[in-house]
Amino acid sequence: MKNLKGLFREFHLEKIRLSPSGVTMELSFQPADKDAAWELYIEMLTKVVTQPLPSEAGDEKVALDSVFSLFPTTRAILRQHGRKTIEFSKVAIPVLNQVVRPFTAKWHKESLAGAFKDTAKQEEFREELAILQKDLRHYNRMLAEIAEVEDLTDLEQIEGE
Repeated sequence: MKNLKGLFREFHLEKIRLSPSGVTMELSFQPADKDAAWELYIEMLTKVVTQPLPSEAGDEKVALDSVFSLFPTTRAILRQHGRKTIEFSKVAIPVLNQVVRPFTAKWHKESLAGAFKDTAKQEEFREELAILQKDLRHYNRMLAEIAEVEDLTDLEQIEGE
């Protein structure tokens, strides 16, 4: 059995801040948690959230929408599996709120202001996306461990790593 803070530390997600009770919270993943982790793991493995966005390809707005889609996807998984996924939710919710949300909040506002028409802003977005992707690959590795499946996050070579 692991505690929540230790799990985040093990997967290099130290930036997540927990309340004192969350720091010592013990986790015991049940079959529904493992199923939920598997579903999100596969979803993330096939999205720009863990895959490179080459400078000569892709679209910033589409990439932002893909990152944002983690919110409805995670919510749908939590609703589908219900209260049996409380341990999974202890992992997924802080990642959404503390890792993904700051990125999507900033870039949604920037996007509405026309940032993606500006080459410098496009470059800034891609640089920040690359940092987020690194964190989300760590998260994806964690999901593979929770799901008790072979981790394919690093199956393909990622530029810069």
